[in-house]
Amino acid sequence: MALVEIHNYYESLVEQYVRALELDRTRDSDYLADLYCLVLNQLPAHYIRHNVDMIYFTSDEKRQEMEEKVIYAVSSAISWLDNEANRRSKREEQ
Repeated sequence: MALVEIHNYYESLVEQYVRALELDRTRDSDYLADLYCLVLNQLPAHYIRHNVDMIYFTSDEKRQEMEEKVIYAVSSAISWLDNEANRRSKREEQ
C-alpha cells in the first residue's frame, strides 16, 4: 500500500529534537507519548515519502522555520506537562 511509505516530516524533526534534549533518557514513556501528541498537534502536517526529499525540495529558510516551530512546540508542551505534574503533585499533598 502506498500510504505505508508516507510520513509526516515533523515527526522526524520532533524525534530528533527530543533526543537532542535527552528527554528520551530522562522522561518515562507516558510523558513522551503525551509530549509527542501535544507537540504534533501544534504543528502543521508536512507529508513526504523520503526524508531526503526535504534536502532537494525545501529551501534552507523553510527548513529553519520548521525547526524553529518544533523548538517552540516542544518547549510549550514541556512547560504545560511539567506545570500539570506540579499541580497534580500539590493536590495530592493536600
